[in-house]
Amino acid sequence: MTRHIRTLLLILTLITGASAQVARSQTSLKVSLDSAYLLMGKATPLHVELITSASSDGSLVIPADTMSAKVEVLRALKADTTDIKNGRIQVNQDIMLQSFDSGTYILNPILYVQGGETIASNRPVLKVLPVPVDSLTTINDYADVVDVNRKLVDYLPDFLADYGLWILAVIILLVLGYFTFRRLTSRKNIAKEKVIVIPPYELAMRELDSLRSDKLCEQGREKEFYTRLTDILRQYLQGRFGINAMEMTSTQIRHTLQANDETRLSKGYMDRVLETADFVKFAKVRPLPDDNTRAFNSAMQFVEDTKPQPPAPDAESDGDEAKPSDSKDTPTTPTSEK
Repeated sequence: MTRHIRTLLLILTLITGASAQVARSQTSLKVSLDSAYLLMGKATPLHVELITSASSDGSLVIPADTMSAKVEVLRALKADTTDIKNGRIQVNQDIMLQSFDSGTYILNPILYVQGGETIASNRPVLKVLPVPVDSLTTINDYADVVDVNRKLVDYLPDFLADYGLWILAVIILLVLGYFTFRRLTSRKNIAKEKVIVIPPYELAMRELDSLRSDKLCEQGREKEFYTRLTDILRQYLQGRFGINAMEMTSTQIRHTLQANDETRLSKGYMDRVLETADFVKFAKVRPLPDDNTRAFNSAMQFVEDTKPQPPAPDAESDGDEAKPSDSKDTPTTPTSEK
């Protein structure tokens, strides 16, 4: 019985050893240097290359401080992992080395721990060369104290020396803003002074002449023609009678004109224009050329009929009153009686 147990344990040991040997055969770890020579004080990379199974859960053990007694580890760069064939991966990582002592050094190995197995890399040799010194170069003594050329800024307070440019920039911006504000304000005042108020009648006639010269109806733009025509009349009503026609409908305008003594008699011309314009703008009716001419003439006639009348001259009294005629008493001719 004991002999069977020993045989079983031996078989298990052989199986475990074989598995570990297979795992080790699938993993390789090596390091290399760009050059075996390094100038003292300079840095050089140590290239680490690990090839192992993709399912491996092992880890690299990289020294944190030194690779040997006189070779320091500056930093370890980020590792780069790539997939290769047959379910294996390759891990590449660089370790920056530096030394300040000349000599030849054998670097410590990089370790890879996988389960209970540890794989060590090769140990490259690095020779650190001293910095060449020119023995013929003379070393001068310390120079004498030199008088400093002082400037105006050296006598200013610290806050002016530190923030002087910022303070100057703020002052310049304030001055520019002040003069810009003054200039804009003066321009507005000049513009207000130059505003010329055009009487509503003259403005309406000027815009009607401009509308006629544009010949919109001849170009098939009747809707634009009637829109401009009604806007001219609405603005005229606003300026001439104070009627806010721009915010009114056509029906409201008719009622307002009917209630105004000055526009009641000429309301028919406005009705004709508004009626035709509503058909064109809302019902999309294509008017005839005669309709366009009639609407334009009605607008002109409405403006002419409602324009302000010049004040009637006062009746001048000539001071000459009717005087009785200075008739002389004529003698009466007696009539003879028969």
